[in-house]
Amino acid sequence: YLQLPADLTKMHLTDNPHPQVTHVPSSQSGCSIASDSGSSSLSDIYQATESEMGDVDLTGLPEAPVDSEDEEEEEDEDIDRTSDPLLGRDVVRECLEKEPADKTDDDIEQLLEFMHQLPAFANMTMSVRRELCSVMIFEVVEQAGAIILEDGQELDSWYVILNGTVEISYPDGKSESLCMGNSFGITPSLDKQYMNGVVRTKVDDCQFVCIAQQDYWRILNHVEKNTHKVEEEGEIVMVKEHRELDRSGTRKGHIVIKATPERLIMHLIEEHSIVDPTYIEDFLLTYRTFLTSPLEVGNKLLEWFTVDSLRDKVTRVVLLWVNNHFNDFEGDPAMTRFLEEFEKNLEDTKMKGHLRLLNIACAAKAKWRQITLQKPSRDSPLFFTLLGGSDKGFGIFVETVEMGSKAAEAGLKRGDQV
Repeated sequence: YLQLPADLTKMHLTDNPHPQVTHVPSSQSGCSIASDSGSSSLSDIYQATESEMGDVDLTGLPEAPVDSEDEEEEEDEDIDRTSDPLLGRDVVRECLEKEPADKTDDDIEQLLEFMHQLPAFANMTMSVRRELCSVMIFEVVEQAGAIILEDGQELDSWYVILNGTVEISYPDGKSESLCMGNSFGITPSLDKQYMNGVVRTKVDDCQFVCIAQQDYWRILNHVEKNTHKVEEEGEIVMVKEHRELDRSGTRKGHIVIKATPERLIMHLIEEHSIVDPTYIEDFLLTYRTFLTSPLEVGNKLLEWFTVDSLRDKVTRVVLLWVNNHFNDFEGDPAMTRFLEEFEKNLEDTKMKGHLRLLNIACAAKAKWRQITLQKPSRDSPLFFTLLGGSDKGFGIFVETVEMGSKAAEAGLKRGDQV
């Protein structure tokens, strides 16, 4: 299961030092993560204009909840406690040393938090990791040079290194060193398997977690049955996993765990499962890891905006994007032009409520800056025009900026408030 089939090779994958493990982006977050510019979700205020009940009077974006000083102090203490690596290691070791039957839900959560950082678990879903954490057994080999597996020995477990380094010496004379987070041993199959080479420790105090062959096969095989693969022209372009968030069975559905970049973009305007409500926020937070330019998303959104049935969904994506990651637009002239074109589309389609939301979001996220524009003489043109003033009843804004002019080079942009 850990080896991706050939038809998945076109998906974006991150290189990994261990050949069995491949990291793929997934949308498993249970909440919307804000950017460093101080973001807040637009979902609530967007819903207010979804029905387009004429012009909506909105005075500002919703403020994020602010904790009291006492709560902040408590959180700081929690962070201090959890950020101590030695303390964290001790807690994890206590959980590991328990027999599988004695592990509590809290123990498994502690192990899950630690194991998800290791490359061996990178290509596994959260449910698989949780089940593996519930059955894993802890082993320690104290001395360097100790043989763990002999050449030709029958294998019965999958091993993941938690501490130390091991060396695999192959019969052809080649050798390979594996360190923390790497794995060796059986593959997920019930067939008899034998070790190819000798595995020995290279340093003292090597620590491992072991998962029995029967458990390893059962857990990974169950997940294979629980996934749904979307194919286009004979190629797998998306893999979804069925999940249930509670025992009542009311909150269940499919969540995207991997896909091609093109399919991930397309999923922005598709119906999202009840178990994957923050897909758009997660995508906007992570797309930089698998797309070369945000315009790949922007151009598709402009194309979809021309379709009446997709217009509301596209607008929601853009509003969330502006609200949560305004730096994507503010620091990129091409993305600024995208935003201007999108604004014009809202004006042309008379989506006044959405247009006001866009203006509110841009105004709330914009940062103060000082621009110095030098003119050779008083009579020289400004290369920009202004709009507004007291006689208009609103502030002074830059209406147009001539492309390639001194004003544009100085950083003046359409929509700037003076």
